[in-house]
Amino acid sequence: MKKTKRARRQRRGRVSIRWKTLSVLGVFALTMIGLLWLFQIVLLDDFYIAIKKNAVIPDQLVKKLAGVTLIERAIETARAVAQGKDIYVLTDSQEISLICERLGVQFRRNRELKFETLNIVAEMRDILNELAPLYEHCIILRASCPLITWVDVEDAWHKYTDAGMDSLVTVKSVHQRIWSVQGKNLAQLLDDDEGEREVVVESRAIIILRSEPLMRWLAEGRSAKMQNVMPYFLNDRAIEIQSYQDWWICEHLLQRRHVVFVVAGWPAIGMGHIYRALMLAHEITDHKITFVCTRESEMAVESIARKDYRSVRQGEEELWQTVLGLRPDLLVNDILNTDADYMQHLRSAGVRCVNFEDEGEGAGYADLVINALYPEDEASDRRLCGPDYFCLRDEFVEAKRNEFRPELKTLLITFGGTDQRNCTKRVLDIVEPYCREKGIAIRLVVGPGYAHRFDMERCVKELGNPLVSFTWATNVMSRMMEGADLCICSAGRTVYELAHMRIPSLVLATHEREARHTFARAANGFLFVGVMDRVSDEKIRRCFMAMTDSRLRERMYRRMSRLDFSGNKKHVVSLMLALLKGDGTGSHTNNGENV
Repeated sequence: MKKTKRARRQRRGRVSIRWKTLSVLGVFALTMIGLLWLFQIVLLDDFYIAIKKNAVIPDQLVKKLAGVTLIERAIETARAVAQGKDIYVLTDSQEISLICERLGVQFRRNRELKFETLNIVAEMRDILNELAPLYEHCIILRASCPLITWVDVEDAWHKYTDAGMDSLVTVKSVHQRIWSVQGKNLAQLLDDDEGEREVVVESRAIIILRSEPLMRWLAEGRSAKMQNVMPYFLNDRAIEIQSYQDWWICEHLLQRRHVVFVVAGWPAIGMGHIYRALMLAHEITDHKITFVCTRESEMAVESIARKDYRSVRQGEEELWQTVLGLRPDLLVNDILNTDADYMQHLRSAGVRCVNFEDEGEGAGYADLVINALYPEDEASDRRLCGPDYFCLRDEFVEAKRNEFRPELKTLLITFGGTDQRNCTKRVLDIVEPYCREKGIAIRLVVGPGYAHRFDMERCVKELGNPLVSFTWATNVMSRMMEGADLCICSAGRTVYELAHMRIPSLVLATHEREARHTFARAANGFLFVGVMDRVSDEKIRRCFMAMTDSRLRERMYRRMSRLDFSGNKKHVVSLMLALLKGDGTGSHTNNGENV
């Protein structure tokens, strides 16, 4: 009997513990459900909306991008094309509302503003319904697209009105192979013979709407589709900030400036100006580059086109008119002597100018003149002269300099990019018999402007000398210089490259201006013979024979070994960029059109 009672009490105790445990678990579960509901409905919704509206970057519209907030930048863009009373800012932000108030711009604050779809017109239905009866057209400008300028807005507006469409939407095009995901596999949607397809996507930067069809469209409801929509392609500036990566890209692009190179290149003056300008342009990767070719510079146009730079050719207008039409922040003149009228127009417009090898009347109006080929006694604070300012191309900086060889095995003959007077042929006729006898290889190298190419090819073939080679328009001149023991050349920029490669050289100036390039003298390892037209064949032969002496060539080699130009280009580019940043003389205000 006692055992039975004890067993009953034990059973009641076990049941009691079970129910207590279940009760506690039930209360805990209900509590957690309540908390989750509260977080989702009350807290999470607000958090989600904040994240969505701020596009990952909190309060991005009031953060400074390149020194200006996104909202202020958009307002200033709008002010450039519309009166202040016709500008409305739609926002949910109290802070943005305050900015608008202080800037004197109308605003509509909507605390419940939510962009839940990509259709911004539908999301702005309420305010568009209010504004459409008041205006014939409405322009929507996204503040999150900071690369848009008033130039873009005006251009879009004019094309829209000229086309007579009901709406305009900025888009960007991409060429893509189109795939679909089917399970774990990618399925190609296009046949191979269709290639890539151009896909046009909305950039959401600018939308223009005609009010009458807009009101009809709004009245029809969200299912209605806009008709007569004009695309406005804005590929390079169609960046909407949606991430920190977008922010960094836009900040970098907004800090770009416009550098314009004015170059000249035709047979009489050669190709050196073009080569130098291209070399310097390669170093200025952070800024927009445009080349202007003078009216007669056909060779310059062709050379620049091969490098994929944007180029503009001077038309019937004056050169300064062509230049100012591009709104440069920095102008680099590599056209030899400039005249005073040209430079005065540029100076009056506030354009900062760097001139190369300029001895003209216009040089005095330049912010900086760099004459590396001329003597240092002509230098001043704004006129930098001498070999310290010669810019060496990267292919030479990275090349292996020649070792001295007592035996003369290879002779290089080169007279620049054009060699208008065919000095190459004259020198070849003088030295080839001796070189054939002594087994000396001859490398003939000419540039793309050499007009006697086919005659020279025929001449080399008729010589029948396997030791004579002919190279036309090489892009790797350092390779042509590697292994050369002696060179016969003109007195242009090539002499600096020869000095760097340590190749003793016999120098013949092709014209009087070259004769004033005093670097190619004995002190630097050169034998200067004189101006080509004034030197006889016999004198050239005697000087060449003297250069076959290994002791003379070794002395010249040692003098060249003391020279170093490898850091000059970096220094020259830094001087140019200092002017661009405003650290030098001159003054020019960027118009925000050079992104």
